[in-house]
Amino acid sequence: MYRIGDEEVRAVERVIKSRQLFRFNEGTKEVANFEKELSEKIGTEFCLTLTGGTGALISALVGIGAGPGDEVIIPAYTFMATALAVVAVGAIPVITEINDSLTIDPDDVEKKISKYTKAIIPVHMLGLPSDMSKIMEVAKKYNIKVIEDCCQADGGSYKGKRLGSIGDVGAFSFNYFKIMTAGEGGALVTDDEIFYERALIYHDGGTAFRPHAGGLKTPIFAGAQLRSNEISGAILREQLKKLDNILSDLRKVKKSFMSSIEGQKNIKFIRSNDIEGDCGSNVGFLLESEAAARKFAASKGINAGVLIDSKKHVYFDWDPIMNKRGSHHPVLDPFKLLQNKDLNMNYSKDMCPNTLDILSRTVIVGMNPDWTEADIIAKVEACKKAAMEL
Repeated sequence: MYRIGDEEVRAVERVIKSRQLFRFNEGTKEVANFEKELSEKIGTEFCLTLTGGTGALISALVGIGAGPGDEVIIPAYTFMATALAVVAVGAIPVITEINDSLTIDPDDVEKKISKYTKAIIPVHMLGLPSDMSKIMEVAKKYNIKVIEDCCQADGGSYKGKRLGSIGDVGAFSFNYFKIMTAGEGGALVTDDEIFYERALIYHDGGTAFRPHAGGLKTPIFAGAQLRSNEISGAILREQLKKLDNILSDLRKVKKSFMSSIEGQKNIKFIRSNDIEGDCGSNVGFLLESEAAARKFAASKGINAGVLIDSKKHVYFDWDPIMNKRGSHHPVLDPFKLLQNKDLNMNYSKDMCPNTLDILSRTVIVGMNPDWTEADIIAKVEACKKAAMEL
């Protein structure tokens, strides 16, 4: 969370005083208005607000029709939710290498494509855009769908287009740790009306009773309950107003930080697929060895860790996935379904060696949009000193 204050307090107060907390109402329309505003910001026709980023990914997969018998390609470096969403719809996650941009490797993606591949989920990790040009090229070649996981990259861009508007569907997260936040929350964006309708139906088990039910082209099926609420919608509308200023300030801080340290001995930044479009929330250092990375990260004033130690974002730490426990009940477990018996689920700790090498040598330093020039200088000097001592 970066910036939150009186504007959000007043927005919450407005909703509570209205007594219209449910999203489908005739009064406040906070969630509906947020969806219109986010669609306009991202540049898509449709938007759906949900309870979280995981729900957005699941609904996106439902939207494209993913299920048993399908493989979905995901990167080896992402929060486990990316894999959990695939399993939640009955499909199998195929885990793929990242490259030195810390995002999915399009070359390895192409190697992992099979006749069962339904979709690719590129993840814009740490606010860093994936190589969407190559990913879309591969997807078009094999006629497979692309779901952008933008959960760590709210508002980011790639070659002038907002992340989430490039693939078939985009999924966002607004939990406490994200660029814009309502504590929890998520959203899905798309230009495809059928994908949107399927996600809409899935996210609201009560769709059959809503005023919009009669206008749907898609037959209503049994869904879940991933609806947002008017308090979250009101907060997110205020957060959305702040988003571009947050991104602008993050990018200024990152640019100043990197330009002040560039050329320093023993310093090498991770490669960027679009340095202007990335969110500016993090700077990645790629060191020569794991030992050097650990020494750099532990140096005074760095306040960082080595990515391999994440315990959340590296595939070998995804215990339910690696051990193929895909459901509370065996009949619902994708890893045990007959339809999935020939799919690629050959997981092992060393299955993505390039990813392990890159993550063991990468240190991430977080940026803050509210840093002063003195704050930037202090962090730069700490990094320079740490680099000189390697």
